[in-house]
Amino acid sequence: MLLALDIGNTSIHIGLFDGEKLVADWRIGVEREKSPDEYGVLLLTLLFTRRLGPDDIDACIIGCDVPPLIPTFETVCQRYFDVDALVVGHGLRTGVRILYDNPKQLGADRIVDAVSAIRQYGAPVICVDFGTATVFDAVNEHGDYLGGAIAPGIGIASEALFSRAAMLYRVQLDHPPAAIGKNTIHAMQSGILFGYVGLVEGLVQRFKDELGGNPKVIGTGGWAAQIASETDCIDIVDDDLTLTGLRLIYEMNCHDK
Repeated sequence: MLLALDIGNTSIHIGLFDGEKLVADWRIGVEREKSPDEYGVLLLTLLFTRRLGPDDIDACIIGCDVPPLIPTFETVCQRYFDVDALVVGHGLRTGVRILYDNPKQLGADRIVDAVSAIRQYGAPVICVDFGTATVFDAVNEHGDYLGGAIAPGIGIASEALFSRAAMLYRVQLDHPPAAIGKNTIHAMQSGILFGYVGLVEGLVQRFKDELGGNPKVIGTGGWAAQIASETDCIDIVDDDLTLTGLRLIYEMNCHDK
């Protein structure tokens, strides 16, 4: 089985593939001070919940946007699963031409999402990843990665509002009864939720104008489903977009293993 690790700034999405089938996935928080042994024991515990052990893991692939954590998880894969992990980065085959000014500045998740979206949904395509940041990526009709946009994530923006405004406090980010809030809770919910919907709609439309054609828009990440329920600009919500991309990149580079 293939263990795929999508390591972000605040969470790690873990996927277990049996061939092309995603048979299990988990999300855990990122703690940069954790040792390889702590992460290793946690991964073994998660596998145990599916009646699996370290011998069931044949390969590992890592996509990581937190460079200091790459050696930690390489050690985890070597020590606990006796495999050398494939790390997404330059030199790996992706099947995608990168037209970014400096490809080395691209986060692994942006490349992986593009690979996954192209293979599953065709090109042109726009990916919107709702993580710590809200990241928009554009692929043209030839399957070339063009670039994108990065905005503060809805969680970061909300936390800034709660912590910097003395008269405001944390609220549940539920759907408010109307855009015009009649109390502070509803006003904050409207501003945060509908404000982000407007941000997404505006950027997606600008991307479409520049790309031309009729690109599909794929949403992924923690807030994708909630934002997509408030707008028609997101065509598909794919919670496993990045994990599938990791599997595809592994297969492109290690098909003979």
